[in-house]
Order: sequence, then structure tokens, then C-alpha cells
Amino acid sequence: MASLQQEPTGVFHIVLRLGGKRYKRSLHTKVESKAISRRDEIQETVDLLRRGKIKIPEGTAAIDFVLHDEDAPVSSNQADKPVVESPDKVPYSPTPLVSVFERFFDAIPPGNVEDETLRMMHIHKRHLLRILSPKLDFAKLTGEQLQSYVSKRAKEKTQYFIQQADGKKSRRPVGASTIRKEITTLGAAWKWAKTVPLVRTEFPKQGLRFPKTDEKPPFQTWQEIERQIALGKLNACEADELWECLYLRKNEITDLLSHVKLEANYEYVYPMFAMAAYTGARRGELLRSRRADFDFELNFVTIRERKRLKGLRSSRRVPLTQDLRSIMEFWFDRDHPGGAHTFCSRKANATLPISGSQAQSQFRNTLQDSRWGNIKGWHCLRHSFISNLACAGVDQRIIDDFVGHSTEEMRRRYRHLFPDVKQAAIDSVFGARQAWVVTANSTKSAS
Repeated sequence: MASLQQEPTGVFHIVLRLGGKRYKRSLHTKVESKAISRRDEIQETVDLLRRGKIKIPEGTAAIDFVLHDEDAPVSSNQADKPVVESPDKVPYSPTPLVSVFERFFDAIPPGNVEDETLRMMHIHKRHLLRILSPKLDFAKLTGEQLQSYVSKRAKEKTQYFIQQADGKKSRRPVGASTIRKEITTLGAAWKWAKTVPLVRTEFPKQGLRFPKTDEKPPFQTWQEIERQIALGKLNACEADELWECLYLRKNEITDLLSHVKLEANYEYVYPMFAMAAYTGARRGELLRSRRADFDFELNFVTIRERKRLKGLRSSRRVPLTQDLRSIMEFWFDRDHPGGAHTFCSRKANATLPISGSQAQSQFRNTLQDSRWGNIKGWHCLRHSFISNLACAGVDQRIIDDFVGHSTEEMRRRYRHLFPDVKQAAIDSVFGARQAWVVTANSTKSAS
């Protein structure tokens, strides 16, 4: 921003910055109104340069051009030769948000990000471009604009419907967690842009205020969830939140696998369910699994990870249960269509690995219209695997090794015991004391 200074002689000078340099020049007037008018003209010229609307002629210094000094000296050498412009002569060129996203996604190496994660990031990009505008100057993004984005998104609805108590349907509001993920995607693009560099400042996310959200319900058994739904008369959305936290007991896992074995449309579905239930593998880990990962001689399976160590393809080993071993041996020996991947299918004389969308589709198709229809996804089997180990008193360090937990936050989220086990634990301490108090009071009354 250009500013005025009046010298002791009464002459006004203008002070401004161009290309990171500070300039002070005389306006050759002692009349304040003329100095203000001149300052406004100069400021307008600077703004036009920064927006790329005008350019500095070759051989002219930036400060001379801005001051409209037609008598500025230009040597014949400068006029005859191409000039390599210094930073103070290069006009500011805005960087549209849409071009930043294009370059950002092009710069992501193949395999660096999970396919599903990349798909979600592109969805986030579409919302960001829609609300912030594709032409937004990325380098001039402000915290105020980000807060406006958060507020606008919080007022929108998702494509998913809620079944109301009166039978009507309405769309779910966009949740704070979704908005946070969208801002995180924009922050990842900003972090990349600093390396180019397209920006030099920190991502302006400090102080952003998001809608309040409820803490996720604790993991619960089937019976607990059904009681809450019956007593609370919950709508479909509230009930879905509870079913997202379902974990199955050992006998329920056995019954579920029996159902899957009978109802699955493809041979790979049953062994895929079994591996998820008996190893705690995530869906992506199931899809990355290969036949060579199963060592039946030493009786373990290697799980190919992506989440535990940032930037590294790590792995962990899980011992094979007797049931899983027999299921996988039968799958490999009798039904497997060939190829390196554990779960694959044959199509047009080619063996193709199962995709994420196929896995999710077969999960829904196998369980829908059955008592298991409320299970929301593959992660329920991971919850159940961890819960049953914890219930049996398995050391937390062993559980961490089996499932790849590395932070205390993850452990707290997954570490839970069945309600009857918790009750037995507290009764073992306070139940005996309560009986002693009753006996003491009875003795006192008798005396």
C-alpha cells in the first residue's frame, strides 16, 4: 500500500514497496490534495500490475513506470537487448485455485495414496472449487474465506437420506468431520504449493470454527444397540450411528460366516469375510493380499499395510486360526481362479484382483435382507477381532502387533470389553463388599 510523507520543506513524498523493495520518491508538490490524487493513481497502477492487467515495457524500471515518469532514462543497450527482469520488474501473476489442484494431483506419485483416499480427495476438490471459485487467487486465500467455506458447507445437505418417524425422508446435513477432511485436502495442496513454490506463507487455518459434533458412541454389542433403539425410539440416522459401532461376539462371527458361505454370489466372498474376521485386516489390506503372504508351514499370514508408517509400505504378521487355515487352503486348492492376488475373479479369460467398489458391493449384497443387514461394512469385523482378543485378556502389546495400532488414541478407540466381562470385574471388587455390609447391618439389627 502506497503512503504519503511530508518533508520539513513541505514537499510530499510517496513511499511504496515493489518486488520486495522499498521506494521513496518526491511528488514535487506541497499541495496535499494533489499529493493524495497522485498517490491514488500510483496505487491503481500497482494493483493493475499485480493482477497482470498491464505489463512494464522492456527497458523501463518498475518504479519509473509506476510513477509515470516519461523522462526515465533508457539506454540504447537496454532498448536493443532482451532484458532479464529482476524481481521488482516482474508483475504479480495470480494462481487460480483450479490450476493448483491440477498440478497438485499430477504431482502425486502412483501408489503414494490409496485409491479410495484419492477418490475422496477429488470429491473434496469439487466442493472446494464450487464454493471458493475456480478462479480464486490461491496465494491470497485468507482465513476469512476458509471460515466462509466452513459456514456455507455446514448449511448444505448430503446425498444420503434420513427416514423420519413420520415416514418422510430428508437429506442428512454435512457433518463437521466431512468439512474438516475437505479443509485437510486443501491444506495438503497448500503444503505442496510451498515446495514449488507458489506460496510462501503458512496455510491460514488457525482459528477456524467448525460445527459442534457429538462424540462417537462406544463400541457395543448387538443386544445393547437393539435395546437403545427400542427404548429411545431413534430415527434411522441415529440408529445408523449406533450400528456403525457394532462388534460381534465369537458365536455371532461363526453364525455370520455360515450365512456368508451359503449366500455369497462369488467364491472369493466367503474367504474374504473369514480373513477379515480372523485377522482384523482392513478392506484395503484384504485387497492388497497375495497368495504368497500365506505361510501354511509356519502358520501365519503377512498383512500388507499402508497406514502405520507414513511414506513406507510396512507389514505385520498374524497367526492363522484353525478355521481360517482350512478356509484359505480350500480356496487356494479348489476355487481360486489363479494369479498372484489372494482375492480375484476371472473375467473375459483374464484374472483380475477385486476392487474396492466390488468388495463393498458384495458385502452389501451378501448381507442385505438378512438379520445381518445392519452391519455397515468390513470394519465391523476388525472391531470384533480386537474386542474378542481384549475380552480374553490378551496383552495390549500383542493386540497392537496383530492389528497395527501405533498410537494411544487408536488403542482407546478400539480397546473395549464386553459388558458382562466389565460387570464381572466390578462385582469381583464391590460385590463382596456389598454382601459384607448387608451381613454387618443384619447382625447389628439383631443385636
